[in-house]
Amino acid sequence: MLDAQTTATKPEHADQDHPKVPTPKIGVLLANLGTPDNTDYWSMRRYLNEFLSDKRVIDLPSWKWQPLLQLIILTKRPFSSGEAYRSIWNEEADESPLLTITKDQTAAMAKRMQDRYGDGVMVDFCMRYGNPSTDSKVREMVAAGCTKILFFPLYPQYAGATMATANDQFFRALMKETYQPAARTVPEYFDNTAYIEALATSIEEAYAAAESKPEMLVVSYHGMPKRYLMQGDPYHCKCQKQTRLLKERLGWDDTQIKTTFQSVFGREEWLRPYTVEEVARLAKEEGKKHIAVVAPAFSADCIETLEEINEEIKESFEEAGGEHFTYIPCLNDRDDHMDALAQIVEDNLKGWIDPKG
Repeated sequence: MLDAQTTATKPEHADQDHPKVPTPKIGVLLANLGTPDNTDYWSMRRYLNEFLSDKRVIDLPSWKWQPLLQLIILTKRPFSSGEAYRSIWNEEADESPLLTITKDQTAAMAKRMQDRYGDGVMVDFCMRYGNPSTDSKVREMVAAGCTKILFFPLYPQYAGATMATANDQFFRALMKETYQPAARTVPEYFDNTAYIEALATSIEEAYAAAESKPEMLVVSYHGMPKRYLMQGDPYHCKCQKQTRLLKERLGWDDTQIKTTFQSVFGREEWLRPYTVEEVARLAKEEGKKHIAVVAPAFSADCIETLEEINEEIKESFEEAGGEHFTYIPCLNDRDDHMDALAQIVEDNLKGWIDPKG
């Protein structure tokens, strides 16, 4: 990250005691879902409390939801969630894989922005829940001289519980600034041609590396209550369209690819079909012995992919008679993925700054 003090100067014609002002620059702030600081009970409880108290995630009235959350869910779930995180934890760096990958994505983006714009653009990342917080990173960017900030939630599809709540937090952070920078947010990019190409290429590479060809590709998106769709959230439609675009790029037909939804929580009906049930049905009723699963709702591998898909959902398939399960990793910091995201950033910076040369 650029050091504000090394580029700070006293404004021309200013009084002798006027503080130095950082050289104006543009900030690109990448945002991901979030991560607990550790896997112990209290770290997990703090993280889950912040996440599950978000009205964009759980929209029940507080008088009904908070007693249930504080007295029941948060007394038990931190233990099971901590165990799940421990199974995938990056022990060497002592952090979650999501944090490790987001750092790598940020470094890759910073390199591309340096090549395009020199020192005119500063790149950093934040988390909607947990650390580093959106507040802290907006504050650092303003202190470093960012008079304009492009906020980029790393969610390909719009959803109120992902992209909208990330934007909400960004705007709340801006409200705290005395000298508020100009701001833009990057919209959904699920149908971006370069992004679809990177996703399709990752699938083709996984199929080519598999010992046998998977009989079905399950495209598993994070779930949400069906009620949200009925209230106008377009997420379900975006997921269906992304699968169609992916299918067209791969040159496949409907017998080779299927959309499902994972991470069901609570008792109400969520978007269907549920991934954990559908993979078992494919094995039991359709006799599929080898399937592949990809999760394009996530830009980086995380608890929902590394633990839920590659452990729980895999187990559901195998217990129903499936024999070979191929998990296709998220795009993470692949070069073609980062090239696509960098182009999206460049498109959204137009009018603010021009590339070098």
